[in-house]
Amino acid sequence: MRNRLLAIAAIAGAMSAPIAAQAQSEMTTGAVRGGTVVINDDEGIAVEQRPAFREYIVRERVPTYTIPDRVVVGGVLPESGVTYYDVPERFGMMPYRYTVVNGETVLVEPRSRRIVQVVE
Repeated sequence: MRNRLLAIAAIAGAMSAPIAAQAQSEMTTGAVRGGTVVINDDEGIAVEQRPAFREYIVRERVPTYTIPDRVVVGGVLPESGVTYYDVPERFGMMPYRYTVVNGETVLVEPRSRRIVQVVE
């Protein structure tokens, strides 16, 4: 009986390893009320461009907008009160705009106001 339990545990562990490895791939996931949003890291500001983009935001003195919710990928920003800015072409031509919420720079899909990337 004990050997059977150990065998079942070993099989379960072997089956879950690929799922755990897949979860650590180059994806960003954010839980949202009622759904999950997954984007590839290459859809936002590239990793090597993020420091320059943060410097750009500081130079532009973009004001921060405060919301009571956590800033997460997939979160939707309020309809009014938030100002969105065009992303300069040197950071990639993308359909997103940016703003600063709770002190964090975020890329937002303009039509839905859904956060697609928190630029760290």
